[in-house]
Amino acid sequence: MNISPQKNNNYMKKLVIIFIVLCVSNCSLYSQNKTIKGKVITDDLEIVPLASIMINDTVEIGRTDLNGFFQIDIPASEKKILFRSVGLEPAIIELVDTCNEVEVVMMLSGTYDFKTLKKVDRLRKKKFKKLPALHKEAFVKGIFKTDKACYTQEFIPHYKKKQK
Repeated sequence: MNISPQKNNNYMKKLVIIFIVLCVSNCSLYSQNKTIKGKVITDDLEIVPLASIMINDTVEIGRTDLNGFFQIDIPASEKKILFRSVGLEPAIIELVDTCNEVEVVMMLSGTYDFKTLKKVDRLRKKKFKKLPALHKEAFVKGIFKTDKACYTQEFIPHYKKKQK
């Protein structure tokens, strides 16, 4: 069988093009990002300027602007976002798949003199349980666009019980 160089060259070009198309489409599947917008306020309903926004507890992916607004791009597979700011308790939220607009209420950090960690956690948890009501209040006052959060947030205690 005698294959002409011209046919062989065309065949190789087609193979190279198919290979490149497959590689590019494969890379785009793995690098799909999701854009999240939102606003961050304190439990006093004050804006939080320049709060750090992180994923994986260490990778800073953005900051809020001077009015507490932010817009970030995260991998579509990423579910947890950490918000940090001076004088405020860190807030770790877990996104719901349909959640693209995030409005976060962060608790003010306090100093609790002469109290045990257990007692401090009870006081902090009491404040934490008020966050959904504060979110609704922020909506009523026109600070937030929605009356409830589209994410879940767990309380993180300072005191961890010893396991037996």
